[in-house]
Amino acid sequence: MSLKPDSHRFCVAPMMEWTDRHCRTFLRLISARAFLYTEMVTADAVLHGDRVRVLGFNAAEHPVGLQLGGSDPARLAEAARIGAEWGYDEINLNIGCPSDRVQSGRFGACLMAEPKLVADCVKAMADAVEVPVTVKCRIGIDDQDTEESLDRFVDTVADAGCMMFIVHARKAWLDGLSPKENRDVPPLDYDRVHRLKTRRSDLAIVINGGLGSLPHAAPHLVHVDGVMLGRAAYADPYLLAAVDQTLYGEAEAPLTRLEVLDRFIDYVGGELDRGVRLNAMTRHVLGLFHGQPRARAFRRHIAENAHLPGAGIEVLEQARDIVSGAAPETRTAENRSAA
Repeated sequence: MSLKPDSHRFCVAPMMEWTDRHCRTFLRLISARAFLYTEMVTADAVLHGDRVRVLGFNAAEHPVGLQLGGSDPARLAEAARIGAEWGYDEINLNIGCPSDRVQSGRFGACLMAEPKLVADCVKAMADAVEVPVTVKCRIGIDDQDTEESLDRFVDTVADAGCMMFIVHARKAWLDGLSPKENRDVPPLDYDRVHRLKTRRSDLAIVINGGLGSLPHAAPHLVHVDGVMLGRAAYADPYLLAAVDQTLYGEAEAPLTRLEVLDRFIDYVGGELDRGVRLNAMTRHVLGLFHGQPRARAFRRHIAENAHLPGAGIEVLEQARDIVSGAAPETRTAENRSAA
């Protein structure tokens, strides 16, 4: 299936232990148009794990893509088929993660050295589903020449049916750097991604890596089809409030921070009734008031109270009162018991 025009003009990166369904529901309250992704899920986890836990999501999250990890074409095809049946709008293959655990399983960034295998995986997945199959990769790994190797990789995988590549504009050094260092140490080369789009104008190219704000990211749209933000969007999620109007031309004004919080409180109440722990959800909202008055008190109140036994919706309600100025900062449960 072909990609919709402008569908990926702004994306939030798949981030392990961050972009779970609660995070995605929260971000969707801020932007209706941003394309969201799950955390990376291995094909085996889809095939053999608890699918409600692994694949479950809210209809309100659309558009949302499932990111898979793996290197076995048959297993990836079956996992993709299951993901499409669950309602995901896209299946994305991770060819960018540099962790030792991922390398030992022969998936992630190490597969940039095996473009034919990646092409086989993509073809098997594309044959199994009717939604787009896309790839997220680096500009290269280790001592690869990024001009020749990236062109060869993209051409080979595109011939198998992949029409969109999300390119992290850094190499991944698989030997000598940790996953955290691989997000910061290798130098960024945005021009290399721009040249890829110029050479393969028939493909949708989304640029990722080191984009710290919407004003920083938006100028790249002169050169590529979309931008993807990761850590910046998580640390300061309200930056998404400008996305729909600025990048998609929507007329409707975004919700205010307090309106976002109120709607998320409603969501949290329902999830608490289903047995979800409060701090599994509240951790995603800590940056909502980034740079605003009383933001530190807001974060502190949630951090000190949401994990306590019996903590409920009142923690967020109290935090809302604190950040809105409707109530002074409250003492934690431990302080109250010590008083």
